[in-house]
Amino acid sequence: MMRIKFFMIVLLLAMCGGAMAQCYQPTMNAARQEERVGNYQRAAQLYREAQNCYEATAQQKTVAKTAEGRCRKALEPKPSKPTEPSITPPQKVSVSHYSSGANEVFTVGNVTFKMVWVEGGTFTMGCTPEQGDDCWSVESPAHSVTLDGYYIGETEVTQALWTAVMGSNPSYHKGNNLPVEQVSWVDAQNFIKRLSQLTGCTFSLPTEAEWEYAARGGSKNRGYKYAGSNGIDAVAWYDGNSGDQTYPVAQKAANELGLYDMSGNVWEWCSDWKGGYSSGAQRNPTGPGSGSGRVLRGGSWFNYAGYCRVSYRYRSNPADRGYFGFRLVFRP
Repeated sequence: MMRIKFFMIVLLLAMCGGAMAQCYQPTMNAARQEERVGNYQRAAQLYREAQNCYEATAQQKTVAKTAEGRCRKALEPKPSKPTEPSITPPQKVSVSHYSSGANEVFTVGNVTFKMVWVEGGTFTMGCTPEQGDDCWSVESPAHSVTLDGYYIGETEVTQALWTAVMGSNPSYHKGNNLPVEQVSWVDAQNFIKRLSQLTGCTFSLPTEAEWEYAARGGSKNRGYKYAGSNGIDAVAWYDGNSGDQTYPVAQKAANELGLYDMSGNVWEWCSDWKGGYSSGAQRNPTGPGSGSGRVLRGGSWFNYAGYCRVSYRYRSNPADRGYFGFRLVFRP
């Protein structure tokens, strides 16, 4: 009887552990090669295919892992996994707010987040010399931009904050201190509307110019290629070090303003429609009045280093969801 039971378990485990398609890495390698030789349209298509492949494979792994767990349950019971700290549901949410030096600190439910003051100033936006040969045509021409001061999130919006405000978590990679992802531009606007109602402060997404100025370090800018360093591994989670996942915010080094993860981890929505640059100087630009895609900045865990540069520009339909997150802005 024990022998029969043993062979049944072996058979079940073999059935549960079937092979899965492995198309992600070859497709990513092909995308990078196309990008290196300047075939950017084909590269973008391959990057999308790689993302779809990764998501499909990850879903298969989840099914297989669940099946294997069921197979092992009778023979090898495991202790229950510790649960994440509870999040105050939105219908019971409490809010507090205080100043900390030049910065502002908010608590929503049991989740605290900091808004960092960015002193206004003038900077050169776009393809600046430290970007070298990595610039794409959409980053040119470099041009002068002057901004008034504003507050920007120290980190990307976390899953804990999103859940405290919205009552659910759409993210693929789960964890309270991970950045929220799988949110569209429209989803971000709904979150911002509710957060503004709860706090009495008018939050928004950063404009593309505000995002880049902050990523470059504002008035403390030292001319880095990435947000806080010329060495991407010091400041970003990207495809070279991420292991195909997101990471808790503020684990890498901050930039000159004390902002984390402006390069890598997840893409960040901006308020602007994407449009072409002009060479003329601008003050507090907000982008074109219409378009087909909203701006995304910063790159992600899924992308190679070039996408994580402070000047790189991407766009997506406002209703699209992917490895997209955001950080908050409010203006005095």
